[in-house]
Amino acid sequence: MDWDAIVIGSGIGGLTAAAALARCDLRVLVLEQHFVLGGMTQTFERQGFRFGTGLHYIGGVGPQSGAAGSFGRLLGWLSDGSLQFAPLPKHFDTVRLSDPSQPGGEFSFSFGAPESDNITRLKALFPEEAAALERYAQDFRKATRAAMQAYPLHGLPRPAATLMGWVRGGALREAAKTTVAQAVAEIKTPILRQLLAARGGDYGLPPVEAPLMLHAAVLGSYTHGAWYPVGGPQRFAESLGATVRAAGGELRTSATVAGIEMERGRACGVRLQSGGVERAPAIVSAMGAANTARALPREAAPGWQAEIATFKPSGTYVALFLGFEGDIRDAGINGANHWIYETPAGPDALDWNDPTDTDAPSVFVSFGSVNDPAHSGGFTAELLAPCGWEVFERWKDSHLGARPEDYEATKSWIEERLLAQFKRLFPALADRIVFHELATPLSHAAYANAPRGAMYGLRMTPERLLDPALHVRTPVPGLFLGGQDVTSLGIQGAAMGGFMAAASIEPRLWKQMSR
Repeated sequence: MDWDAIVIGSGIGGLTAAAALARCDLRVLVLEQHFVLGGMTQTFERQGFRFGTGLHYIGGVGPQSGAAGSFGRLLGWLSDGSLQFAPLPKHFDTVRLSDPSQPGGEFSFSFGAPESDNITRLKALFPEEAAALERYAQDFRKATRAAMQAYPLHGLPRPAATLMGWVRGGALREAAKTTVAQAVAEIKTPILRQLLAARGGDYGLPPVEAPLMLHAAVLGSYTHGAWYPVGGPQRFAESLGATVRAAGGELRTSATVAGIEMERGRACGVRLQSGGVERAPAIVSAMGAANTARALPREAAPGWQAEIATFKPSGTYVALFLGFEGDIRDAGINGANHWIYETPAGPDALDWNDPTDTDAPSVFVSFGSVNDPAHSGGFTAELLAPCGWEVFERWKDSHLGARPEDYEATKSWIEERLLAQFKRLFPALADRIVFHELATPLSHAAYANAPRGAMYGLRMTPERLLDPALHVRTPVPGLFLGGQDVTSLGIQGAAMGGFMAAASIEPRLWKQMSR
């Protein structure tokens, strides 16, 4: 065999899997279809400005002891201490909701850490809802515990996972099938219901669809605060990549996998689009479950392939990247994220169904450069607006650098509309903008190899959360699934999916997870 293991995809899931195996002295080949490593932790530069593409903040990496700091300790071990994180402000998520009854037509609240402080402050603002808020907080904590019980089931050996799923099945199914909308239904004040659901962009679902277990797991990761990687998101690829290389491994860019090779019913390597085959006894696919299924021969686990095909992709978005003149901190920007809803529907109207006709109903704005103490160059912002894929689908077969004129015209129209919207929402920054550029779902589909530009892999329905098909051990011997389609989404979810795939190959890694 050429390698001890091959990892497909260099996002945080693939990098975590590769670095974990490298720490066990395995020679790992990482194959990335893009010309830059890092997946959604990659960065790019324009006119002296450096932008992140997918990481805006991260939880679980602070100095806390016990389970609260386990993710940070794991990353420290994988990177030999070279990954460092800086804290965001105490109140790191500012929510701005449309409310005609308020001065300026807007209700604002800033979430922070600890989570108990958020509930205390909300009780003071809405004393008539104190009892309902306390019940919501109890349900949130219960759902967080359920998530911590459910996610490991996707990484344990299948017999053990089946047994534990049977023992805990009722409680887990209840937590997965309860939606955020149901969890806040007892609250009578509409603006408070919206507020509790307003950070749904962290998992890409409106409250009527979002499982409470997912909501609690994602937002619960910020219970002790939020952080940003020192040196920028690209430090993940640099640090974890160094671990892979130190063990004799290799990371290749512009290396698209055309198919997974089989021998005697077992995955034994990958076939590259450029020609040639790389072989290894273990293959970790961190390119998403849908892409993994499509890379297999039809006769390999056809039932599993059919099951994966039933899952829908998550939603997509347009992104506006902004560069500013001067230091934006003197305009009151402190590094907090902003979740802004411009219609009375609030989080219920998450997607921008027609970006050619109206302003975005919801936007997320991040100022990552303010949170990076090693930042150099101009200050930046990233604005994300969830939208429908359908607007861009007619151009899906066009290629980067060769899009048709009608696509470019639509893109320019959306860019100018979002730019005007940002200036209205942040008037103190309007005259400081010296650079702007828009990325569409087609950009994300191309750079991240994301079907339909999906920002979070498979759509996180209750069925997807508990489906046994989404296990690190696929039915194909030698093929393991890593990344956010295994457990949960986002940076932490994808990393844990990658780590569990590595631990399924090298079981001694499970001990490291509990440290």
